[in-house]
Amino acid sequence: MTDHVSTLRLQDAWRECERNIYHLCRALTSLDPILPMTGEAFEHLTDAQVQSVDQFILRFTKLQDAMGSRLLPAILQYLQEPYEERPMLDKLNRLEKLGYIQNAEAWQNIRNTRNKFAHDYPDDGERNAALINLACEAAGVMHNILTGIDKKLKMDQSNFEFGRSLSVAYPKQSPRCK
Repeated sequence: MTDHVSTLRLQDAWRECERNIYHLCRALTSLDPILPMTGEAFEHLTDAQVQSVDQFILRFTKLQDAMGSRLLPAILQYLQEPYEERPMLDKLNRLEKLGYIQNAEAWQNIRNTRNKFAHDYPDDGERNAALINLACEAAGVMHNILTGIDKKLKMDQSNFEFGRSLSVAYPKQSPRCK
């Protein structure tokens, strides 16, 4: 694959992650008054809060998917690391060794949190609230991972152009997204 194609793939994956984290943080900002979530609060959500929870879950899931299936592999491809056919854990360990992520295990925890959204517990407000709270923490970890990737690529690959700066793309008012 040419350098140009790998650059375009990385830029495209970055823009997708950027869109998702932006909307995820906006949803968190609207949910901030009721976070951390309790089972009772979950069971008495207003229609607007339900929409914000749904938006948060959607963007959390989309961001995790985009980072795992597109961004992280695109970084390795851009760096010309021969990891295309390797398992995800090998890719994570390589990215950790290269300094693009801090902890491969943290990514696995994010993935596990994302997978928990596949199950619906309509009669268990406590469980649903706990999952939202866990995902809020994981969203902060994903934001930190993106920030670290941004800094590392700018430091190591000074000619790489992302587009918008990560710090400009996110609403600063949400303490959950710092």
